[in-house]
Amino acid sequence: MKKYLVLAGIALLCGCNSKSQETNFIEIFSLDKDHSEVSGMVFHHETQKLWMLQDKGNPSELYVYSPEGTFERTITLINQENTDWEDLSQDTNGNLYIGNFGNNKNDRKDLRILKLNSDELTNQSANVSQITTFHYEDQNDFPPKKGNLMYDCEAFVATNDAFYLFTKNRSKGFDGTFYVYKVPNKTGNFEAKKIATLNSGNKYRTSAITGASINKEENKIALVTHNKILLIPFNGDSSFTQQNISTIELGHESQKEAVAFKNEKEIYIADENEKGGNNGKVYILGLN
Repeated sequence: MKKYLVLAGIALLCGCNSKSQETNFIEIFSLDKDHSEVSGMVFHHETQKLWMLQDKGNPSELYVYSPEGTFERTITLINQENTDWEDLSQDTNGNLYIGNFGNNKNDRKDLRILKLNSDELTNQSANVSQITTFHYEDQNDFPPKKGNLMYDCEAFVATNDAFYLFTKNRSKGFDGTFYVYKVPNKTGNFEAKKIATLNSGNKYRTSAITGASINKEENKIALVTHNKILLIPFNGDSSFTQQNISTIELGHESQKEAVAFKNEKEIYIADENEKGGNNGKVYILGLN
C-alpha cells in the first residue's frame, strides 16, 4: 500500500471568508479497478466501514471497503435505476441515503433521495424503504438558459429530519455561486426550499461542489471540490453564511467526488480515475 504525504497549500480561496490551514493529506489506498467512478462515500458509524457508490452508467450497487482498503462486498438495490447517483449520506441511526439527483443538463424532473434501512446492510440485495422526490422551488425552465444552470447537485447531507443539498453551478460565466436547499427527510414529493446562496471561488475546475459530509455529532459539514475542503460549523438553517466557511487547500488537484468524516480529526476523500490519469484513490485529511 503506497502512502504519500502532501503538505497543503496556504493560499486563501478567492470569494470565501476563510482561514486556510496547513495540514496532512495522505493517500491510503487505490480503489478496485471496477470502482473508478466513485461519486459518494460515507464512513458508516455502525459497521465502521467505508460505503461507496458510483454515478451514472454504473450498476445500482453499494460497495463496502475496510478502512485499510480491502474491498469486502457489494449490495445491489432492488428495482432502482442508477439514473445519476451522485452522493451518499447517513443519519444518526445508521440508515443510508442515496442522492439520485445528478442533473448535468438541468432538465430532470425525477430528482429523488433513496433511503436504505440499517438492518438491510448485511444483505446481498436490499429494498429501498423511503423515496423522497423533490423539485427546486425557483426552477421554472427545464433546462434554464446557459447562464442559469444552477440545478445540478452532487452533494448533500442527511439529518434525522431533513436533507441539505449543495448545488453544482454549471452556468456559462461561472462565478462560484452555489445554492443550499432544504428538503424534509420523509416519504413524499416536496419543493426544495432555497435557504442560502454561497460562493466557493471563481474557477469551475477547482471550485464546483462535488461532495458533502456531516460528522457524527451533526455539528460540522464538509464540502469538497477538486482541490479543497470547505468546512461549515452546523447548527441548523442559519449556519449557511459566507463568513461561516473556512477553507483547507489540499495542495493536490484531481477529480475528487466524495468526502466522508471518519471522526472529528480526520476526513476521507475519494477521487475518480480520470482518463489517462493515475487516480481512483482514497485519501485521508488530518484536521488541525
